[in-house]
Amino acid sequence: MTLIDETSTIPAGGPTLEQVRRVVTDLPGPRSAAILARKAEAVAAGVAHSMPVSVVAAGGGVVVDADGNSLIDLGSGIAVTSVGNAHPKVAAAVAAQAAQFTHTCFMVSPYESYVDVAEALNRLTPGDFAKKTALFNSGAEAVENAIKIARKHTGRQAVVAFDHGYHGRTNLTMALTAKSMPYKSGFGPFAPEVYRVPGSYPYRDGLTGAEAAARAITLIEKQIGADNLAAVIIEPIQGEGGFIVPADGFLDAVVAWCRANGVVFIADEVQTGFARTGTMFASEIFGIEPDLITTAKGIAAGLPLAGVTGRAEIMDAAHAGGLGGTYGGNPIACAAALAAIDAFENDGLIERAQQIGAVLTDRLGAIRENDPRLGDIRGHGAMIAVEFVDPETGAPDAALTAAVAKACVAEGVIILTCGTFGNVIRFLPPLSIGDDLLNEGIDVLATALQGA
Repeated sequence: MTLIDETSTIPAGGPTLEQVRRVVTDLPGPRSAAILARKAEAVAAGVAHSMPVSVVAAGGGVVVDADGNSLIDLGSGIAVTSVGNAHPKVAAAVAAQAAQFTHTCFMVSPYESYVDVAEALNRLTPGDFAKKTALFNSGAEAVENAIKIARKHTGRQAVVAFDHGYHGRTNLTMALTAKSMPYKSGFGPFAPEVYRVPGSYPYRDGLTGAEAAARAITLIEKQIGADNLAAVIIEPIQGEGGFIVPADGFLDAVVAWCRANGVVFIADEVQTGFARTGTMFASEIFGIEPDLITTAKGIAAGLPLAGVTGRAEIMDAAHAGGLGGTYGGNPIACAAALAAIDAFENDGLIERAQQIGAVLTDRLGAIRENDPRLGDIRGHGAMIAVEFVDPETGAPDAALTAAVAKACVAEGVIILTCGTFGNVIRFLPPLSIGDDLLNEGIDVLATALQGA
């Protein structure tokens, strides 16, 4: 229920929405404020929100709230609605599937769309070898199952994750995640046999990819031992950690070491997957072929779906009944995924991600020329970030980051922050956004910086 009176019209979503930024009330407006007050009473306090709005429609490059404010969307629901919100192909596929059946449980009564999604993932993910896929509900669930599969395949228990990594909010994935607040603090004890080593953070560590890999491998060999290690898991570009792009050669060296030591290399592509980085998967940028890849977020354009895809002999290690879940590979989510994959492959969205990346890096680079507080601009495709720093010391400036983000929100631009130090603004616009809205969003950011 939205607080719209009977004479009001809730705008249709998708590409029918007027593509304009329009702020007609303070945020939140009265209707959103009333809904958020109800949220405070009804929803657990731990479920926070960063935007002071209640959404009634979204599409293209905008999100519309209950008060008629139209906001520029530079977040895509954290890289989920990459094809655009309420995409016509997705909406039609969801409606058609819902009219046929909504659930049978694939483990009880299988259906073709699950197989179709598995075949698509086997085809699209990097690696010229036989692959298989299992479907789940969320990125964290996919990561948990990838670890289960790697442990069963190798007969080993230890898992290595990296500094600044983020892998989810379940118990095992909290153990894999580096950042304490807000993801881990007070929720332990965590799953055992999880170890963390430094990765590659070129802006801050100054190491080449080979040097960073040698540092990580030495720690793994000396403190854990290759014979005890089931898997190494890493985001090819670290998301919540600050869109950290590893130095050239880092991932290659880690993959080569894993191959030589019988360790399963898992690429967590939950945020980077499905055209987000200007390639279908970020692993392609670095020329690596992971043993297992986890996917979610953009896979189904907002429907809950995730996958683990990898080498057939590794994926088949789990015994019958060892993988699954009541809702895993839900038929409506599978229908959405097939429609989204069609859009990614046939609607020029990979190329659009590259164009968006060029606009963002060019505009942000021009701002940095006159503002040394923009310490680093990094990323690929429509996954770009700015790290804000004290220009004298290079120390992270979380206060500036928060102030800029708050000012952008007040002016009707959805902005996301991230980073272990809280000093990064990340840009994840839907690939359906137009250049006019994208540039206007950056204009708002530039003005916010001037006033910060």
